[in-house]
Amino acid sequence: MTPLWTVSAMAAAMRAEKSGALPESVSGISIDSRTVGNGDAFFALTDARDGHDFVEAALQSGAGLAVIARAKRAMFADDAPLLIVDDVLDALRDLARASRARTEAKIIAVTGSVGKTGTKEALRLALSADGETHASAASYNNHWGVPLSLARCPADVRYAVFEIGMNHAGEITPLVALVRPHVAIVTTVEPVHLEYFGSVEKIADAKAEIFTGLEPGGAAVINRDNNQYQRLAAAAKAAGVTNIVTFGEHAEAKARLVRQALKSDSSCVHADILGDDVTYKLGAPGRHLVMNSLAVLAAASLAGADLAHAALALSKLRAPVGRGARLTLTVSGGRALLIDESYNANPASMAAAIALLGQADIGPQGRRIAVLGDMLELGAEGERLHAAIAEAVAANKVDLVYCSGPLMHSLWQALPSGRRGGYAETAAQLEPAVLAAIRAGDAVMVKGSFGSKMGPIVKALERQFAGKPAIEPAQS
Repeated sequence: MTPLWTVSAMAAAMRAEKSGALPESVSGISIDSRTVGNGDAFFALTDARDGHDFVEAALQSGAGLAVIARAKRAMFADDAPLLIVDDVLDALRDLARASRARTEAKIIAVTGSVGKTGTKEALRLALSADGETHASAASYNNHWGVPLSLARCPADVRYAVFEIGMNHAGEITPLVALVRPHVAIVTTVEPVHLEYFGSVEKIADAKAEIFTGLEPGGAAVINRDNNQYQRLAAAAKAAGVTNIVTFGEHAEAKARLVRQALKSDSSCVHADILGDDVTYKLGAPGRHLVMNSLAVLAAASLAGADLAHAALALSKLRAPVGRGARLTLTVSGGRALLIDESYNANPASMAAAIALLGQADIGPQGRRIAVLGDMLELGAEGERLHAAIAEAVAANKVDLVYCSGPLMHSLWQALPSGRRGGYAETAAQLEPAVLAAIRAGDAVMVKGSFGSKMGPIVKALERQFAGKPAIEPAQS
């Protein structure tokens, strides 16, 4: 197996002092002593917790070396295998720059208010059909996640995909300067993090920072159907981008949806991708995934990948845990379907998840049940945006809604009495009512912002009803 980095190259890139019996190379990079692999380099970041407190555990678990701050050197034995730097996060950024400098891969960066991780995973799948592909793990899209993902990129891959996030203006600029993509995608701009921005236009401006890091001759891929399209396109042009590629249903979109067939467990798509007529299947359901698949295939084409192979690979797409993953629940008298959307929420993703629930198959006596927690960081618009969910509930024929959190009380009040399943101030208080409600033939969707703690409700449903991955839609 080819090593990820030689230690001499790492040390040179980070201007690190060597100490102890160091290996010749490392096989990976870790920031978590619980999951560190044999031969990894453990970086003692000081973000939520001080990683220096876990260096010994990482080394005992098989890490080949640790990267530590000079100020912490006295914590460790003289013979400990260490690379000593002034600042560990700065060193990780330096290694990320070295990684970008050594690769000849085509680089794609993804941002957007909604759909970043799903689009990144679809790109990983599509591009892997054409060549070795590296992509960010999980949602590693912030000030440490992006440099970590870039530093982990093997030297010999053909494609690399990076997710870039933000919740304040100015955060994307330094991250995209590290990544320097050949293609930059903005999935959409929606009222997310309004608490910090105050307007959707300012959110668009922050997302448009991704264009500032594009390589010369690179392409900006922008949602033509989004109401911030003109603002994003103007920002791309101001950044010197001349190749602007649009996607959507709009007649002028260069990656254009021609026809779609939305099914309960998948979608069939007919599209014009930069002049090529393509028909393909998406292995996961949802109109939002159909729209983002247009950007995926446009980016794959722009990166030089085989479009037919990329489109064919999308039939293997599956929604990840917390973002639409489906589980079959074994309940009295039959089965029920659980749709896990518990990772995060905002108005756009909430509408998409409720539409997904509306598409779900149910049994003869089954009901569509939404279990919803607060959407956070919406500022003064929070109560209004929560109450507005009632429209999506009605449009998608959701039978019952269970709500938790002070903001979701606005939705509770906006619902007709026949759709009110239950309300509680916290997800933990709501959980018993949800567990008691499920019956054969139901389809249940759980969603809320991460801080709303809806994930434990999903886990409780899995435990009580022996949840297992759903290959086909669950019916009684």
